[in-house]
Amino acid sequence: MRHIALLFLLVTSTLLSQSQTDLSYYLPQDIQYDSSIPTPESIIGHNVGKWHITHDKLVQYMYALANSSDRISIEDRGKTFEDRPLLLLTITSPENHKKIDAIQSVHINATASNDANIEDRPIVVYQGFSIHGNEPSGANAGLLVAYYLAAGQGSEIENLLDNTVILFDPSFNPDGLQRFAYWANTNRGMNLNPDPNDREYREVWPGGRTNHYWFDMNRDWLPVQLPESRARINTFHNWLPNILTDHHEMGTNSSFFFQPGIPSRTHPLTPKLNQELTKGIATYHAKALDEIGSLYYSEESFDDFYYGKGSTFPDINGGIGILFEQASSRGHIQESDNGLLTFPFTIRNQFTAALSTLEAANGLRKEILEYQHNFFKNARSEASKEGNKAIVFGDEKDAAKTYHLAEILKRHHISIHDVKSDFTKNGKRYKKGYSYIVPKNQKNTRLINAMFEKRTTFQDSLFYDISAWTFPLAFNLDYTETTTAEAGAEVKDLQHRNGGVTSKSDYAYLFEWNEYYSPKLLNQVLKKGLRAKVSMKTFKANGKPYDYGTIMIPAQNQDMSSDKVYTLLNQLSQESYITIDAVSTGLNDGIDLGSNNFRSLELPKIALLVGDGITSYDAGEIWHLLDTRYDIIATKLDTKNFRRADLSRYNTIIMVNSYSGLDDNNTKKLKTWIQNGGTLVAYRNALRWLNSKELIKIDFKKNNSLKAKNISYEQRVDFRGAQVIGGAIFETKLDRSHPINFGYKNDELAMFRNTTLFINADKNSYNNPIQYTKNPLLSGYISEENLDSLSLSVPLKIGGIGRGTIVAFTDNTNFRAFWYGTNKLLMNAIFFREEL
Repeated sequence: MRHIALLFLLVTSTLLSQSQTDLSYYLPQDIQYDSSIPTPESIIGHNVGKWHITHDKLVQYMYALANSSDRISIEDRGKTFEDRPLLLLTITSPENHKKIDAIQSVHINATASNDANIEDRPIVVYQGFSIHGNEPSGANAGLLVAYYLAAGQGSEIENLLDNTVILFDPSFNPDGLQRFAYWANTNRGMNLNPDPNDREYREVWPGGRTNHYWFDMNRDWLPVQLPESRARINTFHNWLPNILTDHHEMGTNSSFFFQPGIPSRTHPLTPKLNQELTKGIATYHAKALDEIGSLYYSEESFDDFYYGKGSTFPDINGGIGILFEQASSRGHIQESDNGLLTFPFTIRNQFTAALSTLEAANGLRKEILEYQHNFFKNARSEASKEGNKAIVFGDEKDAAKTYHLAEILKRHHISIHDVKSDFTKNGKRYKKGYSYIVPKNQKNTRLINAMFEKRTTFQDSLFYDISAWTFPLAFNLDYTETTTAEAGAEVKDLQHRNGGVTSKSDYAYLFEWNEYYSPKLLNQVLKKGLRAKVSMKTFKANGKPYDYGTIMIPAQNQDMSSDKVYTLLNQLSQESYITIDAVSTGLNDGIDLGSNNFRSLELPKIALLVGDGITSYDAGEIWHLLDTRYDIIATKLDTKNFRRADLSRYNTIIMVNSYSGLDDNNTKKLKTWIQNGGTLVAYRNALRWLNSKELIKIDFKKNNSLKAKNISYEQRVDFRGAQVIGGAIFETKLDRSHPINFGYKNDELAMFRNTTLFINADKNSYNNPIQYTKNPLLSGYISEENLDSLSLSVPLKIGGIGRGTIVAFTDNTNFRAFWYGTNKLLMNAIFFREEL
């Protein structure tokens, strides 16, 4: 009984000590604080850590600080999808604020000249918090960091502010932070419950990690496809910070991680000195965490390979990225292997690391400023050796897709030029208005290399994220090396190519399916009630060749006059950046317009399965694609409501990666719907489920050759990890006459893959419209065993039940919103479903 009482007292005292939420628990107590600066509690109504901060209150406090302190200015850089502001605070001394534009100019100029002052120039530190909304200790710590920098008094903090410009991003992910705060707060009791089984620690789908469209935004620093990313990347390139910090959380039973990561997993383009300085900064974190008694580790678990992460992106841009990972309470208090883990404790660790970063920045200021200066100086030297070398990229039939890659390059301050005139190289035609040239002799030449390179050899065989992201391959664009002799004027104001109808016709209109926004145009045409057909064969009209998948819209026998048809098509084509050709006769070279080889199309009616058992990332990518790019409405059909749903409302159901599928009753319902003519488009592990339920017969390859020889117990995890395809790019061959491939210009297609689902090719070649080549690896890591299994396999299986169709892809064709090159496969499955 005595032991139980002692244990109770120990747990109670630990709980109380870790649950303190007054400022004295967090802040250094050896300095004074300006009483005119509002504390967090005075504005948000509670102490930091008592409740999870909601984004609206976070914004309220940041504006209160800016209005009260001459150390802080604030700007609203844009909006999230949910119209929340994307704030940036600039924090520095009042004297620096008076000349902030000059400081910024001198800082940027130092990256562009061979001589630079590093003696008395401020260092620039970008501090960002909680890019994953359900990793909230960072954003909550941000309240304290901002208060400390605004209110702290004394020579030490004044010296810090004199020598530092802090770009302070209080919430990388406002929508996710708000979603998670709501969850944690509405499930918090007045008596905190640390039981990990409590509902507080079990978010409902999709959770608060992601943004509005369920994207992991910490993978978007390089592709820059989301509004939150675009705001911060614009800030980054306008300032080129020396250090950027990214505050995260990890599993509850962990401790605290800071970089460097695993040394063998650093990208080869990252300078060695970058990692040495990262290690130097780490000593400051270790010292600060030692002082408060917090456990930590470094050089394990995480890596610095993919430049699309916040902690790695700076490394290819002359800065130093720092990742922090704090064990997560995922609510207010939770049991862990290290004892009771409270929310305030996690906040204090993040606050401590934020301050130790600023201390390191000042302690190593000259070394880090010199590193950045030399990074760009060396890059200029490398670029000058490139002479007039350049890269050309484009697609002579798809200006929009080319535009969007050019758009990314421009966002990264990479100079691009129009092509001077049409030219052909290596058998590919680069057409003015459809192609751009990237000179290699420019400031960001290392970033260009990182975006365009193909890499197939690696020091390590394990990766925290993807191992390849070659952008022209992701966009399915032709590209090759050339010279600036082919370049025209530099593109200063990037614009979409103008669309429109060539002239009015009383007979018919044609547009090709190659352009990226062709599905958007066709959807609007069908939505307005116009009849449209798709060509199953190639032909020539008025001497112009038209490819498979050309869309034909008759001018007559529509529910509106031919004048109104013309006016409507002209408007829609301009909105989609597509040229529609008017034709005056149905007589062609090849199939005529009245041929049965033109098949009628119907408006897609789509349900996208979401909810428990479905991967939210994959579902969000498709929702985002349909909603924001193609203006196509898809019903998000929750798996919990599937049994009650009237499936006759839909002709297409999309089922992304799913490990559990549907229960038996819902499976029968789905099967009946397919038999009655529905089309199911399925991805990744949903294929195993479909095969197990005998909805489609898939001949999966079995790899029995892998055996662990001379592998120790310690090495077993790495051995298994080496068989993971974290994300690589592979070459396929296309049968362009198959409707799933309509709109593709080339016979080859680069495809992203991160599964180990390998399907044997069908014995009938016409059933293999897409097939991996014999040696398919284009870029990235794959083990020899998996490469052997992938060779000549297929990434797609199409099957039928009754009058319906199942289209099954082994891998995600819509990866992270920047895999433009394979988006068309999904659109073809949707629009041409009756012809598959």
